[in-house]
Amino acid sequence: MTAMTQTTDAAFWDGAARKYAQSKISDMEAYEASLARTRLHLHATDRVLEMGCGTSSTALLLASEVAHITASDISAEMIAIGKEKVWDAGISNVAPVQGVIGDPGLDGPFDAILAFNLLHLLADPEAAIRQVYAQLPSGGRFISKTPCMAGKRWFLGPAVGALRLFGKAPSDVQFFKVSTLERMITEAGFEIVETGDYPRKMPSHFVVARKP
Repeated sequence: MTAMTQTTDAAFWDGAARKYAQSKISDMEAYEASLARTRLHLHATDRVLEMGCGTSSTALLLASEVAHITASDISAEMIAIGKEKVWDAGISNVAPVQGVIGDPGLDGPFDAILAFNLLHLLADPEAAIRQVYAQLPSGGRFISKTPCMAGKRWFLGPAVGALRLFGKAPSDVQFFKVSTLERMITEAGFEIVETGDYPRKMPSHFVVARKP
């Protein structure tokens, strides 16, 4: 991600943060299924990084499963709201931090890295996955969930393009196939140990991958 793209995306999500924080999860059953599967791959001693954490809602729900979660996001406003939530919840092992993986404070060491509803919003998801691989030790886990929209909603591409012209969509939205997503993960060096679709429509593809 270039500095210009990063700045543009940060500004978009800063503007969307308060509305985002007030929005409800559209498919709670699928969300809870993803959390349940994620918990099975986390350990009490884990140091975790969540990429693209938004307002830290998921990090707070997973906090009891691990030793510490660094909840990172490109948006300063998302992080500000996340800090409010962490304070209100009285949880001490979640640290919201503005930045992207590899930045100071986001360079590990980590035992697991999470990326929920993020990879399809990155300009270079393959580079991001390679960075995740580099940050993890042998046995480290990369847990992600990504909308795979290729061929499912033919009208979404033009619609997103139009919204982007008016500042109503982020600068990058990728239309993956499930096979493309899994290929990027394995080509980075990971072994895929579990997959699922939560929900199946779209699908929103859940992947647990392990660094050998």
